[in-house]
Amino acid sequence: MNSELIVDVSAKEISMALLEDQRLVELQRERRDLAFAVGDIYLGRVKKVMPGLNAAFVDVGYKKDAFLHYLDLGMIYQAQQRFLEQIEKTKAVPSLSKIPTFPDLPKDGKIADYLKAGQNVLVQVVKEPISTKGPRLSAEISIAGRNLVLVPFSDKVSVSAKIESHEERARLKQLILSMKPKNFSVIIRTSAEGKRASELDQELSRLLRRWEESIQKLPKITKTPKIVYEESSRALGILRDTFNPSFQSIHVNDKAYYEEIREYVRQIAPGREDIVRLYTGNLPIFDEKNVTKQIKASFGRTVTCKSGAYLIIEQTEAMYVVDVNSGNRSRKSTEQEGTAIDVNLIAAEELARQLRLRDMGGIIVVDFIDMHDQKNRQLLYEHMVKLMESDRTRHNILPLSKFGVMQITRQRVRPATQINTDETCPTCLGTGKMKSSILFTDQLEEKLRDLAPRLDTSYINVHVHPYVAAYLTKGFFMSIARRWKLQIARGIRVTPNQSLGFLDYKFVDKEGNEIEALEE
Repeated sequence: MNSELIVDVSAKEISMALLEDQRLVELQRERRDLAFAVGDIYLGRVKKVMPGLNAAFVDVGYKKDAFLHYLDLGMIYQAQQRFLEQIEKTKAVPSLSKIPTFPDLPKDGKIADYLKAGQNVLVQVVKEPISTKGPRLSAEISIAGRNLVLVPFSDKVSVSAKIESHEERARLKQLILSMKPKNFSVIIRTSAEGKRASELDQELSRLLRRWEESIQKLPKITKTPKIVYEESSRALGILRDTFNPSFQSIHVNDKAYYEEIREYVRQIAPGREDIVRLYTGNLPIFDEKNVTKQIKASFGRTVTCKSGAYLIIEQTEAMYVVDVNSGNRSRKSTEQEGTAIDVNLIAAEELARQLRLRDMGGIIVVDFIDMHDQKNRQLLYEHMVKLMESDRTRHNILPLSKFGVMQITRQRVRPATQINTDETCPTCLGTGKMKSSILFTDQLEEKLRDLAPRLDTSYINVHVHPYVAAYLTKGFFMSIARRWKLQIARGIRVTPNQSLGFLDYKFVDKEGNEIEALEE
């Protein structure tokens, strides 16, 4: 399997597409001004304690107070609080090795015994704001790396259960025990298997340096809430969690991000930084790499599978409902049970991809086509479990019920990716009345004539639908686009953009920023 990461950096957001064998399997979109991402650490202030919920609401600067449950305080909460108290008293950061150890918090304890309104608490975002809810927090701080996870205020070493070799587990545990400082726990991730001591030592040093740089901000904070540590961009997060030898290329269309990602790959996979490539083509990078077309085909209420089958996906506040339909597949077979299992196996493959692609979380209820043979029902369940093995998000799958319904739970840590693939009619804008489409190029020319004199540069990149671009550039000697260059501005370029509607357009400058045109 060949993996490829496409990173599209624009003025407002960063979009990342993960392709496996040229097929889109993950799509992440992150606003450039995003805050309260998973992994961010804040010095927050307790707003109110809710004994009935055994939880507290904490102000971390979001418009809604964040939620902190007693069980999310962590076993080492008291050591962390002693650390903050010493900072408040001395206005200096004490060494963690000097912080005394405390007994673990009782699992059946009450949050009112440990938190009170107005108190400062060091917390980490574990679930981003979703819908009307604020962020979900944990007081058990951790800083994740490629092979290791650093956990301050504790003192043990844990090894991923997916590393099965007893010799390798013992080797890694002994290595980390010899490296780590006192009062720091380390979780050894699956990707650490087989790594040399020097690689792990370098990564542990980087994680410790990040922690030290973050806590040095604490004595300078005069007013809470305040961010203490920002998680790396989601592009680096995807690389951290998914990078493996199957990665063939990483394409980035922004110079600064290209340098950042190249340096990160050099750190986690020395010698492989050349797979990071800077894209400088004229077409939008998602169009060039065939991502836009796959997005249009993969999102929406109805998703087509192979062989004519299709899924219908409906979302509610708490759950997703998926209906599997055979489509025209049923016409090609006279054996009902055989058709049902064939369609269900194909639908399961697409469903597993859709869960990752849309980052669907919560409860997912899937109504497969009825099957009477218990062997086929068990086969479908085992097939779904196998397909979901590559999903990094925590999930649980139940066998089919007697009604042929499969229930899946999937951890939800950020809002699901939602892309509306429907296009508003560009000529009537939904009013039912439209101007003549043959006048579109005349209207575009008028806007260019108005825009060109107001710009400091003659460069204007006109993004239009590929069909319209073909019309504007047809004819070698005197196309419409060439006439614009001669009569309006020599820097006019026409770029086909698959993400635009048929008669949509936008003007872009040399830096890739959209130029606002005066509306009629």
